Amino acid sequence: MPGLIGKKIGMTSVFGVDGKNIPCTVIEAGPCVVTQIRTVEKDGYAAVQLAYDETTEKHTSKALKGHFEKAGTTPKRKLVEFKADFAQELKLGDVLTVADIFADVKFVDVIGTSKGKGFQGVVKRHGFAGVGGATHGQHNRLRHPGSLGACAWPSRVFKGMRMAGHMGNERVKVFNLEVIKVMPENNLLVVKGSVPGAKGSYVIMED
Repeated sequence: MPGLIGKKIGMTSVFGVDGKNIPCTVIEAGPCVVTQIRTVEKDGYAAVQLAYDETTEKHTSKALKGHFEKAGTTPKRKLVEFKADFAQELKLGDVLTVADIFADVKFVDVIGTSKGKGFQGVVKRHGFAGVGGATHGQHNRLRHPGSLGACAWPSRVFKGMRMAGHMGNERVKVFNLEVIKVMPENNLLVVKGSVPGAKGSYVIMED
């Protein structure tokens, strides 16, 4: 099984064996319920669908209610598919916990949605220095991008030009975060370093 769905609890720090203070992120990892198993014969690819985080029937569509009833579980908020062949190992309704997946794992990849910053200028978004001094005819140009370098040719702005625009709220994957501690009794996973997203946001952990 390659991973679990979880929720970012927040950050803390722990002392390592060498006495150094290690910044860590605490993640609530599961428990997740198997709600669908896809096979190559039926669906064209092999995958297992996991569901996480309780919700009410009031906030669940009729289609999803039937989907969860078929798996023998209560309505959930988050559904994620993990591509791999688990048809022989898992069945509908199986519950996977952090102890089942990450008990002996040393490093994990974490996927989350970064914090949204809204529409930002080039200084904050790309680290530009701005135009410079406020004298010599400069007016309200301190944090502006300056020249784009285009002229009669190519008479357009190249795609990918670093300019002002929407910042954050993107899917981000952080690779090889060291697992500091696994706490099965509380469904918690403590990893070294930061994880994208705000407190309470959903994350996906992959082995």
